[in-house]
Amino acid sequence: MSNIIAEIRSILQEHTNMIKNAIPLIASENITSPAVAEACNSDFSHRYAEGWVGQRVYAGCKYIDQIEQMCMDLTKEYFNCVHADVRPVSGVMANLVLYNALTSENNGRMCAMPIPKGGHISHAPKQTSSGKPIYGTAGTVRGLNIKYLAFDEENMNIDADNSADIIREFKPEMILFGASVFLFPHPVKELSDVAKEVGAYVGYDAAHVAGLIGSGYFQDPLREGADAVAFSTHKTLPGPQHGAVISNREDLIDTLKVSAFPALFSNHHLHNVAGFAVALAEMLEFGKDYHKRIIENAQALGQALYERGFNVLCEHLGFTKSHQLVIDISNFEKSIGLGGDIEKILEEANIIINRNLLPQDIRKGRHYMNPGGLRIGTSEITRLGMGKSEMIKIAEFFEKLIVDKKDPKKIKQEVSDFKKEYQTVKYCFQPSNKAYEYLKFY
Repeated sequence: MSNIIAEIRSILQEHTNMIKNAIPLIASENITSPAVAEACNSDFSHRYAEGWVGQRVYAGCKYIDQIEQMCMDLTKEYFNCVHADVRPVSGVMANLVLYNALTSENNGRMCAMPIPKGGHISHAPKQTSSGKPIYGTAGTVRGLNIKYLAFDEENMNIDADNSADIIREFKPEMILFGASVFLFPHPVKELSDVAKEVGAYVGYDAAHVAGLIGSGYFQDPLREGADAVAFSTHKTLPGPQHGAVISNREDLIDTLKVSAFPALFSNHHLHNVAGFAVALAEMLEFGKDYHKRIIENAQALGQALYERGFNVLCEHLGFTKSHQLVIDISNFEKSIGLGGDIEKILEEANIIINRNLLPQDIRKGRHYMNPGGLRIGTSEITRLGMGKSEMIKIAEFFEKLIVDKKDPKKIKQEVSDFKKEYQTVKYCFQPSNKAYEYLKFY
């Protein structure tokens, strides 16, 4: 058995070395600070604390209660809200809290984004209109009847006018904004008025953009008409993998709380609550600057790629107002392949991105394993200290690999040499003693 443990440690170290020498561009990832990692490695990871603060099922929770209360208070401060539940263990779990709270028990009706046009799998029904199974989270857990909102492919956003017609005809119980491909603010304000007409609640999945929202960028869904917001805590908000629900509707607080516990979970990963609290404190201190630079870097990278022959979507709108870019790489199909092929080539050179469906891929019969698009994000590389000049260098790597078709093994060394200067997590409280040495990520 000691050999197995040694092998596990070796694999973990190999992964760490890979990331140390890579350019991480996954839009749904980020890196935590040493202080967050310390909290996540605490004894909280061994403990249980079912229930609400001060109302636990277990003893031994007095310090856990203090940290969780701090985490809720910091969340309320960061997002300027009256209710924060920091117990959901993921963004998907936070979405399910909204589904439980804001839709009926059987065959509840919800409008959301379709997956090929940016929606997350947790927004999917259990089957398509043709009857083909999907088994998305919304369908599996609640059997929700989903009607998709209309989508403007040119502007990569919800078509507000046509979606208003859909809402009025379908009369959903809930409209869910937010997406996995999320370049621009959604028309929450415009369509929340339509929601009121039909008696629907408004939910918002902020998993990707929670940090941008908390720091005052992108949009402000709670002030624009959202009744509740769900999000994960490890994308633009650089905490541990966890989730949360926030609201300004005091009349919904009790419903939201019981829709989380005991409806969906028992214990709620207390070490990550502690880590999340630290991340919130960091973002209250550094988030304004950090998230401004994330958006600037995304726009700069979009421009640099566009100038090198990549069809970065929405050039007419400045490419993005978030941390994300979406690239249509179908012009490389004959010469090098589609999304899955290009993803592999980039990974061979230690550039980590993900392939992504584009709205037209379904019409063209493309599979999600090899679609026509790429999705990239700038949250992690910004946290490692990269700026606009580094975005040009990254675009040059893309050009060498995809346009010039250079050997990925040779570019891999160039990537490694480039990455040597970016090995320290920024926009956080820097450790001042060697107690943090064992927490180094690289």
